[in-house]
Amino acid sequence: MSDEKKTVQQDDVVSIDYTLTDSQGNVIDSSEGAEPLEYLHGHNNLIPGLESELTGMSVGDEKQVTVAPEDAYGPRQEDATQIIPTDAFPPDMQVEPGMALEMRDTTTGQVFEVYVTEIRPEGVVVDFNHPLAGVTLNFDVKVVGIRPATPDEIAHGHVHSAGHHHH
Repeated sequence: MSDEKKTVQQDDVVSIDYTLTDSQGNVIDSSEGAEPLEYLHGHNNLIPGLESELTGMSVGDEKQVTVAPEDAYGPRQEDATQIIPTDAFPPDMQVEPGMALEMRDTTTGQVFEVYVTEIRPEGVVVDFNHPLAGVTLNFDVKVVGIRPATPDEIAHGHVHSAGHHHH
């Protein structure tokens, strides 16, 4: 073993503890009380503004990172809402405000996520903005683990952790 501390580099699988707050100090998301977030570094699995700041950190390092909307979920588009008629949804589907729906663009075939903002009698109001679009994000992060990714993980561009998939 060399004395050099392992630092976060391209194609490392990194585990971080983090707390995410908005500019008012409200906690938006946190790994506290749960497993650390494990991600494959250098493959756009995190928002760019956070990932770039983690490069070069070692296990045990802590950092506060402020990420502008442009480096996170983008600025808000003001008129990016649409009403989807209720009968466009399967009858057994529970649609609730805050949930993400996958929609397919009929012309391009591209699949994108929209976010339900309210349920009205005539239909469901969806917003094309990510809920955190336009929000400056403050991360308190601590690196708790670094390991080289397996060739399989690098090929797929994300971590193969037992259990859950984020897609």
